[in-house]
Amino acid sequence: MATILLIDDDIEVLSINKKYLSGEGYTVYATDSPQKGIAYAKKLKPDCILLDIMMPQLNGYEVCHQIRQFCSSPILFLTGKGSEDDKIEGLTIGADDYIVKPYSLRELKARIDIHIRRAAHVNTPQNDNTLVFHDLTIDKLAHKAFYQGEDLMLANREYEVLLYLASHPNTDVTFEDLGIALFGFYQESDRRSVMVNVSRLRKKFEGNPTLEHMIETVWSKGYRFIVN
Repeated sequence: MATILLIDDDIEVLSINKKYLSGEGYTVYATDSPQKGIAYAKKLKPDCILLDIMMPQLNGYEVCHQIRQFCSSPILFLTGKGSEDDKIEGLTIGADDYIVKPYSLRELKARIDIHIRRAAHVNTPQNDNTLVFHDLTIDKLAHKAFYQGEDLMLANREYEVLLYLASHPNTDVTFEDLGIALFGFYQESDRRSVMVNVSRLRKKFEGNPTLEHMIETVWSKGYRFIVN
């Protein structure tokens, strides 16, 4: 069964989540220390990480940033900070999902399962393992993208955005299409999250003339991956 790492300075929240998720069959490790959480993530390479934001010494954004230096496991923020700016910062820093407290434990489990399945699917070998567009190469097995042979160093979400768009070249991809591909579900409030993830990918394309114009915005609808 999957391994889950919980990092939260609220002992009661840790206890409730650990008890519930353990009862659902997960192997659960929990800590109220951000520093220990980073060490556990490095040692355990868990299948999913649940991370609080408001913690002493190191906040969740900094913990997420540090974990992303060595671990690509899905990271879900569980937090009372529910403003749009908070969510955007969390997604931009490298999180895969953002869940505002209080939340349903059943929904939490559903989201964990979605992200674990997606991560497993991404790492599963496929028959057609490479997409090539001029100087851009997408290696599905390695979960990486290369421009003129140089690794673009994409985060998980950036890679998933690119792979989905590149798999539908010269086609209008709606916000809903991309949202479902990224999160497994979509509601209109998810549009901003989709836009943030596309923006993060575009920043990785900056300075590469061939790439900068490959993703076009389709006004009020979504995006188009341009291949000439």
